[in-house]
Amino acid sequence: MGITVPPAEAGAAKAHRTVSRVTTILELAAAHRSGVRLAELATALDAPRSSVHGLVKGLVATGYLREEGGAYRIGPAINSLLAAAPPSIAEAARPAMERLHRQFDETIMLATLVGDSVVYTDTIESTDPIRFIAPLQTRRPLHPTSSGKCILAFGTERFREGYLTTHLPDPVQQDKIRRQLEEVAQAGVAINSGETLPDRSGVGAPIFDKGKVTAAIAVAGPINRLADKIPEIAEATKAAAHEVSERLAGRI
Repeated sequence: MGITVPPAEAGAAKAHRTVSRVTTILELAAAHRSGVRLAELATALDAPRSSVHGLVKGLVATGYLREEGGAYRIGPAINSLLAAAPPSIAEAARPAMERLHRQFDETIMLATLVGDSVVYTDTIESTDPIRFIAPLQTRRPLHPTSSGKCILAFGTERFREGYLTTHLPDPVQQDKIRRQLEEVAQAGVAINSGETLPDRSGVGAPIFDKGKVTAAIAVAGPINRLADKIPEIAEATKAAAHEVSERLAGRI
């Protein structure tokens, strides 16, 4: 869920409390098919019920939410926005994701840049009982996820430095990550080996739309199963991401 923000714009943007509250309300309503109640929204936002009530009623009045039995669900106005949207990255990426899944039978994820986070918008899980399960429609930090590293490495310097300054204020750590991101940019692929979860590896490659990196494809699974195949997975993931970028550009 949410709107993909190109790196150049994201670097200049500043969080706005009311906007953040409204988008969080919509995301929570979208994530709960049975609806979400006012008390739950107030708790999630850490805001007074009176303030949240005003925002919710405004969203109901404009059709972005609908109220049923005291619970709030996504309203019909959302559909008009989606109908006007161009073909999604998910549509362009699905064939490449399916091919990676057939090749490696590991969990394949499509991660989209949302603000200064990544959100997994599509996934194909491994058929193995021991597998990584990607949480969909949930904001995750750009670092140290493999998808996020790709977006940082291939995004604008302004966006990258803004993210590091805001989220990783230790100068020593910043320098270490800058060197890491330089390696990602040179290799064209990012690897996360136990940085997010100690027993999980991930390999990500960037997807470009109109010359800007806005998403990534990643392959994730247990470290002990991926370790010997990292070079092969890296090349296949880069090829898959390049295919998606070409499809978005209308070249294939």
